[in-house]
Amino acid sequence: MKINSLQVEIDGIDKEILRHLMEDARLPILQIANKIGISGAAIHQRLRKLEQAGVIAGSKCIINSKILGYTTMAFIGVYLERASSNADAVRELKKIPEVLECHYTTGNWSILIKIICKDNEHLMQLLNKKIQTITGVSRTETYISLEQQIERQIQL
Repeated sequence: MKINSLQVEIDGIDKEILRHLMEDARLPILQIANKIGISGAAIHQRLRKLEQAGVIAGSKCIINSKILGYTTMAFIGVYLERASSNADAVRELKKIPEVLECHYTTGNWSILIKIICKDNEHLMQLLNKKIQTITGVSRTETYISLEQQIERQIQL
């Protein structure tokens, strides 16, 4: 692994380790070592370097929201009255647990959020009682996702 200013270059072994972990973050180090053909200590050392360099930002447990009854996913473009309202609006959006992502964008919207709801009625309640009542929000534009067809990370 080479670190050039803000960019990190990783070699083929690092990429292979990362591919295995991206597929299953719970895969034991020794199992990865056996698949690649190097020692577990070498894998551990490389993982530590990748973490220190910021290539690996963490690992997480992925919850199947549909099994928990959250069947409606939507993307909402949030129009702000003025750009200076952004920080306050984001602070309020963070308080809404259904908001999964929040992006500061170019184009017509100031903010694009991704939310998960139990159903369309839940979505309507969130819009009317929580999101559109945030000070500085002038209006919203909502797109309901019918089906997520691709979900992936960057390919290595």
